[in-house]
Amino acid sequence: MIRFYSRVSLKNKIFFSILGVILVISVTIAFLARWILISGLTKELELRGIAVARSIAERGAGFVLEKNDPELLSLIFDEARLRERQYLINYIYVLDRSHNVLAHTLTVPFPEAFRTANIIPEDVPQSVRLVRHGDKVSYDIAVPIREGIYRIGSVHVGLSKDHIDRLVAKLRFMFLGFISAVIVIVFYVSHLVSRHITMPLRRLTRISDELSRGNFDVPIDLGEGLDWAVTNCPAYKDTNMPCWHFDQQAVRGGRGVRRETGQACATCQFYRKRPGRDEVVQLADSFLNMVWSIRLYRKRLQESEQKYRSLFDSGPDPIFVVDCASQTILDANPRAEEVYEYPLQELFGMPFEKLDPDQAKECFLALENGETRTGCVYYPKVIHYKKGNRPFYVNMHACPISYGGKQAIIVAVADITEMMEKDAQLVQAAKMKTLGEMSAGIAHEINQPLNAIKMGSEYLGLLLEQGRPVSEAQIREITTEISQQVDRAAEIINNLRAFGRKSGLTLERVDLNEPIRGVLSIIGRQFSLQRIAIRLDLALSLPWVQGHNNRFQQVFFNLLNNARDAIQERMESEPELYGDILIRTFVDDEGRVVASVSDNGSGIPEDVRNKIFEPFFTTKQTGKGMGLGLAITYGIVRDYGGMITIESEPGTGTTFRLSFPAAS
Repeated sequence: MIRFYSRVSLKNKIFFSILGVILVISVTIAFLARWILISGLTKELELRGIAVARSIAERGAGFVLEKNDPELLSLIFDEARLRERQYLINYIYVLDRSHNVLAHTLTVPFPEAFRTANIIPEDVPQSVRLVRHGDKVSYDIAVPIREGIYRIGSVHVGLSKDHIDRLVAKLRFMFLGFISAVIVIVFYVSHLVSRHITMPLRRLTRISDELSRGNFDVPIDLGEGLDWAVTNCPAYKDTNMPCWHFDQQAVRGGRGVRRETGQACATCQFYRKRPGRDEVVQLADSFLNMVWSIRLYRKRLQESEQKYRSLFDSGPDPIFVVDCASQTILDANPRAEEVYEYPLQELFGMPFEKLDPDQAKECFLALENGETRTGCVYYPKVIHYKKGNRPFYVNMHACPISYGGKQAIIVAVADITEMMEKDAQLVQAAKMKTLGEMSAGIAHEINQPLNAIKMGSEYLGLLLEQGRPVSEAQIREITTEISQQVDRAAEIINNLRAFGRKSGLTLERVDLNEPIRGVLSIIGRQFSLQRIAIRLDLALSLPWVQGHNNRFQQVFFNLLNNARDAIQERMESEPELYGDILIRTFVDDEGRVVASVSDNGSGIPEDVRNKIFEPFFTTKQTGKGMGLGLAITYGIVRDYGGMITIESEPGTGTTFRLSFPAAS
């Protein structure tokens, strides 16, 4: 029964529950009322029979004593035929003390069995018994006739059992009709109530079934004549416009008018909450509101997904979606296929490390450990590899996302190879310009070893012309000097060649002391001729840094040139000044390798200190500089992960401080 009941619809459950409860209550009340009324009717008829018998006993006592049988007979006939009693009373008879019949109303001979059928005990005021006479059954009610304290006879009144049964049957029919009417009314009312209660639920079930099939465009019947189309909602037609009801973008003033858009939603016909209704109606309203919000935001989500998918597919730069667990490529845009020259089918499932063997693991590890405050990582000027292991430079930006239920990262890369080549060309042009500026000093540096070689060779030639003997010690001394001068010239030329050579793509491990010494071998003598002393305080066993030796030379050359210009500018106002430049290298408390260049020049004013690294910004006179030296220096330092700071006091001097992370 319970299993069957669990499979019945809610409408039938409510219907049968209401019907069953009402029927049980009605039947219970009917049976209780029937029992009360029938027993009360029977008791009432018995009381009426007793009242008739007592009335006859009181009025007929004198007739019994006087033995006036005719008057007694007249009395009992009058009582038996009075109004409706004639249908209720079958007989009345009077017995004396010896049970002799004094009078009776029977139309047949008096049955002898009646004499002893209902004998009244002495201490009982009346006696009721069921007796049968002929084809009739009667309730025999016997009441004693007393004169004072003496009983002189008895009166017997027979109530018709058939008449009583007919009255009971009529009463039963009335209750049967009442129960039938109650059943019909309850059946109809419970049907209406269950249908009314479950109608919103049936509508919700139908809508839920359509939603579960993916049909979010199912028509929604709000009931009460509230039929509408989605095109009537301004927020549905324009997804960029917020729903002022759901998004709670209420505008002050109470009318919900967005003046800048012209939207007016004084009364929202989609979202509603009817007050004063039952819980089922409120549930239906809440469900319909939820369905409408799902439909509205599903449309927004579809348009947003299409928009961002189009941005993903039409992006000018390659974009990858990489699985964090397997570190394989899950998705890529068409631009990735063009730049990396792999077909998309080949990119899908490829380990990302194949494209980025240097930074891929570090990138995944940084994102996994949450080492960034923004949740994203950025790697500038990273080497990636196209199909065929052809390298090129990119800027890489990676952020964590959820993709298809997986933890993934989205990697956006920008090909900067062409920009790097142009930067290299600009740096190379700046080098050539620098070499041109240094040509006089370089010629002087090379002339010195050449003059020493010439003097040694001429001295040997003179000794040979004069026929003077040349000792072995003299020859050894002269050849040793010539060899040293040749080595000195070769070192200068090698430094020039290294300085002018284009840097490669792969970073090297460099000792910062080496490029400093290389620059001084080229321009050191030139600075000394200009009354500028260069002092060195270089740390021994300095950790290596990542970079290129010749580009570090360009950095220090630019800084030394700026220091020289600042000193010469101060010498114009202070002719007696001797220039002093101090170059130091050391390791700071954070383990970074630091190089500083300090001078006693004119210093840098506060108002231009933040501009000196901008390209083409210069405070020098026209023709003395293009404003690229410090800009190139700043770019090189940042490329190698370094930082550059300035400490300057106008009229006193300037210190440039460069710090780089130590190479692992």
